[in-house]
Amino acid sequence: MRVLVALKRVIDSNARVRVKPDKSGVDLKSVKMGMNPFCEIAVEEAVKLKEAGTASEVVAVSIGPKAAADSLRTALAMGADRAVHVLEDGEVQPLAVAKLLAAVAARESPGLVLLGKQSIDSDCNQTGQGLAGLLGWPQATFASSVEVSADKQTARVTREVDGGLETLELRLPAVVTADLRLNTPRYATLPNIMKAKKKKLDTLAPGDLGVDVAPRLRTLQVEEPAARKAGAILSSVDELVDRLKNEAKVI
Repeated sequence: MRVLVALKRVIDSNARVRVKPDKSGVDLKSVKMGMNPFCEIAVEEAVKLKEAGTASEVVAVSIGPKAAADSLRTALAMGADRAVHVLEDGEVQPLAVAKLLAAVAARESPGLVLLGKQSIDSDCNQTGQGLAGLLGWPQATFASSVEVSADKQTARVTREVDGGLETLELRLPAVVTADLRLNTPRYATLPNIMKAKKKKLDTLAPGDLGVDVAPRLRTLQVEEPAARKAGAILSSVDELVDRLKNEAKVI
């Protein structure tokens, strides 16, 4: 069974995000970039399935500029067998990403597609669901556990919901999106990083897949969150009640 795992290059979670002066978007110049954390979890799960003998091949795929190849090389160093880079320098919105992934899936014929549940930059949480809809495949989102049956016909997925945990059984092929507690991604070791340079990385254009990636949505304005007011240390419960009643006016 082949596993297709999608990943995205995003701003590093520890980097300071700055809005452009014209408020048209986020300034990406001189900002550290890396693989989306939820995508790392998806890659780790795909590699674990291969190590367990469930998957025969792990194919990593990413859509983005030339620099996104660095994240694909990281996936290869983690244990993916080969990679597909859909080269696109412009903005690619979730619907277009889902269409591109569907086209790649049609080429690769995977038994399972793994993705992060969302990216930490746009936080759309739409790509996995859109991909499943386009392919007409079963889906399980926010997965905290994935078990593939011995005959590789079904997968049992435990997912996190507001009320606790929910367990679903899906007929394969299917789409699964990874949540934080699915696993802990491994670090890519130096020997594996060197080996990754020799692994196959194919480059495609959206036109090669017959997909129009023109944006359907327009960003009107991006603003930084409002600054929080400084807190106050109160000396008594009576003072707290007075503040809540007369200043906050919540009681």
